[in-house]
Amino acid sequence: MLLALSAVIVLAPLFLVFQYVFVMGATSLSWDFFTQLPAPVGETGGGMKHAILGTLYMVALSAVISVPIGVFCGIYLAEYGKGKLASLLRFSIDLLTGVPSIVIGIFAYILVVVPLKSFSALAGAFALSIIILPIVTRSSEEILKLVPQHIREAGLALGLPRWKVTYFIIVKGNLSGLVTGIMLAISRAAGETAPLLFTAFGSNFVNLQPTAPMASLPVQIYTYAISPFEDWQRQAWAGAFVLICLVLGLNLAARLMINGRKLKRKLEKRKAFKAQREESL
Repeated sequence: MLLALSAVIVLAPLFLVFQYVFVMGATSLSWDFFTQLPAPVGETGGGMKHAILGTLYMVALSAVISVPIGVFCGIYLAEYGKGKLASLLRFSIDLLTGVPSIVIGIFAYILVVVPLKSFSALAGAFALSIIILPIVTRSSEEILKLVPQHIREAGLALGLPRWKVTYFIIVKGNLSGLVTGIMLAISRAAGETAPLLFTAFGSNFVNLQPTAPMASLPVQIYTYAISPFEDWQRQAWAGAFVLICLVLGLNLAARLMINGRKLKRKLEKRKAFKAQREESL
């Protein structure tokens, strides 16, 4: 009873937040919201087409930067990570996980924005990639560590080189788990606002140039939410609802991928068992 009550208490804030955002945001959605640019100040209407495209663009760019590095670091820590270098890397990754996002934004501002003398999507993607990197690294390491040691030993006993055992058996056999960790990291970065305020800044137009300022959903929601205009506040709720749907969609896709993989393995085991049984009869 106490365990069930604890589970309800944990889940209640999630459902309450989602319900409130749904009530406030879903009613404000329209076709113009997805297809139109912002209306001039003081006028009603317009949409967040530029912010939605900007968020997808910067999140995709940050994933391209950080996901390969994070996965390779996770493989190194899980398969070869012994000694002082591995301990230092783990400590650094854990430390980076706890760094506030606003500090990451300031760091990206100094490292990218100041030398380029301009806010840019590239700076925003760089900041988001720093957020994604430690999550991908740690999730990849933990997922690969779950593989039993005797599977590695069996591959090596067959004469396979270590890198082939790592790639073809360990990594490819746990691909769904790795993808899940990647999607969870991307969904975390998609909702960040503070780093983008210091890096991508924002724009009222659709702009896919990586060296120019770019709009994003979190920043646009923040700008509209603090404005005195009722129509902008209404669109801020709609943007928050779209952002939550985007994040939940990525998480659900990750879960479905895991469950689909498990179901496929169960079906394969049942087929193999049925085939063996028919042969024995």
